[in-house]
Amino acid sequence: MKKSFILVGSLALFSLIASAKTYEIALASPALAGKVQLNAGNYRVKVEGGNATFTDENTDKAITVPVKVEQAPKKFEQTAVDTTKENGADHIQAIELGGSTNKLEFGE
Repeated sequence: MKKSFILVGSLALFSLIASAKTYEIALASPALAGKVQLNAGNYRVKVEGGNATFTDENTDKAITVPVKVEQAPKKFEQTAVDTTKENGADHIQAIELGGSTNKLEFGE
């Protein structure tokens, strides 16, 4: 009995880890996330520790970028990408993750 309880607990923990929340973003034009260039298109974003992984929905190519995760005082209603334009190029400054209090900040 004890072994089956441990097995069930381990499987439940594994399923929580394996199903990390992903968020969808769309980039209308190419943009820099930190020092990494992302092409225009739709991406799935998954956060693991101090990294965000961007997976292109068309090619399934994944790019991992270091991020700083900040906590907001209340949940964001929707996922939003904050960008600035520097020297003619778009730079992702932050991504607010809808349904959570997490905000991803990108440094250079």
